[in-house]
Amino acid sequence: MNNYIIGTCGHIDHGKTALIKALNGYEGDSTNEEKQRGITIDLSFSNLSNETQNIAFIDVPGHEKLVKNMIAGAFSFDCVMIVVSASEKIMPQTIEHLEILNLLGVKNAILTITKKDLVEEQELPKIVEEIESFVKEFDFNILFTTAVSIYDENSIDELKEKLFTLNANTKVEENFFRYYVDRIFSAPGAGTIVTGTVLGKPIEVNEKVFICDIKKDVKIKNLQVHGINTEVSNISNRTAINLAGVKSSEIKKGFLISKKGFLRGFNSVDISFRALKGKKLKHNQNYSIFIGSKKVEGKTLLFNNQNEAENGFAILRLNEDIFSIYKEKLIIRQGNQTIAGGKVLNPVIDPMKKSQKLQLLELLEKEDIKEAYKVLLNAHRKGLGLISSAQRFALSHEKALAYAKGLDNCFIDEKALVLYPIETKEKIVDIIKQIYRKNQFALLSNSSLALKMKWASESFIDLALNQLLEENFLEKDGNLYKNKNIKIDIKNSLEEIILQRLEEEGLTPTAPYNIYDEMDLDRKTGDDILKSLCAKKAVVRLQHNLFVHSRVLTDIVKVMKNIITTDGYIDIQNFKDKFPLSRKYLITYLDYLDNFSQIKKDGNKRVFTTTSF
Repeated sequence: MNNYIIGTCGHIDHGKTALIKALNGYEGDSTNEEKQRGITIDLSFSNLSNETQNIAFIDVPGHEKLVKNMIAGAFSFDCVMIVVSASEKIMPQTIEHLEILNLLGVKNAILTITKKDLVEEQELPKIVEEIESFVKEFDFNILFTTAVSIYDENSIDELKEKLFTLNANTKVEENFFRYYVDRIFSAPGAGTIVTGTVLGKPIEVNEKVFICDIKKDVKIKNLQVHGINTEVSNISNRTAINLAGVKSSEIKKGFLISKKGFLRGFNSVDISFRALKGKKLKHNQNYSIFIGSKKVEGKTLLFNNQNEAENGFAILRLNEDIFSIYKEKLIIRQGNQTIAGGKVLNPVIDPMKKSQKLQLLELLEKEDIKEAYKVLLNAHRKGLGLISSAQRFALSHEKALAYAKGLDNCFIDEKALVLYPIETKEKIVDIIKQIYRKNQFALLSNSSLALKMKWASESFIDLALNQLLEENFLEKDGNLYKNKNIKIDIKNSLEEIILQRLEEEGLTPTAPYNIYDEMDLDRKTGDDILKSLCAKKAVVRLQHNLFVHSRVLTDIVKVMKNIITTDGYIDIQNFKDKFPLSRKYLITYLDYLDNFSQIKKDGNKRVFTTTSF
């Protein structure tokens, strides 16, 4: 079944809610306050369907003070039904709604002239032409224009017929699911339920999804599209999701639900903007930002040292993180005034020079992704993660790889999905050379080098190691790399060096992994050396990460026995009086005494089992 969303727009009392009721029987103004005041306060949702077409309606409030609620629904429109009263014609709120929709990039429109019964029949064509002429100035793609009255059943049926002939879905399938929450409630026996519009990709019952704003994994227990249970909800479906694993009190309007790993939150984004006629966006000024169904406060920082501008590039510094994607639209307001519309160009904020940032934004505005990659690669000399392309450019991994493969002078790690400038390989070569020049006995593997250079993938390190093998700087011994100029048995030499070090460090030896790092040893090699020393009884392992030279251990045991002889016992306090070691070492050596049959534990003390040793 084809799905699309039609949102209403128009001035208060021009008959938006009454028109929806005439089309599908749905009473949109459901709260007591709405009924008492006779206006739509919040968004209302309903639908109209036949065997092949499902049309979701989002009825928005027309009052000027409720524009923020209108914006919260408008982002998901596939098509807008512009509702204008034949008797009142274009009014201020109609204009603001049209401006906002224009800024949000909603193009498809149906122009519906309501209350035709309130004007003379011969005047109606002229009124329709006048209204249509005005609306066309906003560059909408008007699919059709019709005049109706809720008291004229034929006009309503004609409108209904035309709606069913449309294929107005404008949403493009992205490479991951997104969903802005617009309502939250808890139902007895069901638990937490949220409503919103499916964006990006369809979802299914029992799928795991991720609430980005609170970093929480949840499971979809049930899906409903317009009150009917369904196994799958598609793009442009107005959908209620029953979530397991989260309380309704944890979720707020504007939260984004997606798939884990696709979106990172940032409290700053780079945008292009266009102000409404007669208005300007000001530098370092506070505004309300509307993106999806979310409202967030923030500050605008204009580029090029401008104090104010009608259009251009700006940074939004926000009071909280948003989870945005490339080309997502937003609205900038101040108080009850709409100031400008914006388009997210750079949703992933990285440290960059201002000149690089400006160049990047100019390319992104032109949608020149290939050149944008080049700018980013120049700014990310230690690697650019291609996985971020889903958010950064709204690209799948496959398309991101295709762009990367079209770039010159770069290395692509397809497994790790990281892109490197080829010149960065020389940086890795230099780091490895420094290690082996500093320590001629260094014995490292690709994986141990990756621990030292966390930004470099193992495939990229391999490239550098192969170069050093070709240069005869290194040679390979199994999985290890050693200095080509060292001809002696390195492993035996390293045993002697580690044994001597442990002897010198005495009672407080360095943890093994720290020794390996300082000596530039592969961890497996270091572990093998310590195992060999333990097997030869040159070293004793007291704990997982505590290896003591045998002579040092023998000496401290003699001293500890002398303390028992003198004091009648040994515990942490009298041991520490003579050896001011940390508690970790004191307890370890006391525990080691338990291996001797002539010593027993008495509470927190150790004593001899007999009166004499």
